[in-house]
Amino acid sequence: MTSHKQVVYQSQLDHKSKLLLRRRTRKRFNPRIFIDRTIETTAIVSLLITGFAGVGATGCWGMEIATSSQYWQHQKNICLGGMLVSFSAFLGSALIGASFSIRQDKF
Repeated sequence: MTSHKQVVYQSQLDHKSKLLLRRRTRKRFNPRIFIDRTIETTAIVSLLITGFAGVGATGCWGMEIATSSQYWQHQKNICLGGMLVSFSAFLGSALIGASFSIRQDKF
């Protein structure tokens, strides 16, 4: 009976030491990784927004032709402007990411 208690006590100690080990091996904040991930996320999101704005502009263009309404022309122009802004954000983030990778000799 006492050996069983000793085994349980030993396993609890092992479990606690593993928890202590996890706390000691915590990763530190690396600003370079953060910047790389931010640039990558910006590029992906800007491409997605460009695609969705393009679909919206195409739909508004179709509605403009079908109804001959000024409203759809304004909506189309808004979508095209959004496409321009988001595509330029993609190009800017790609340029910044490329300059960082050249500086870090990853290119």
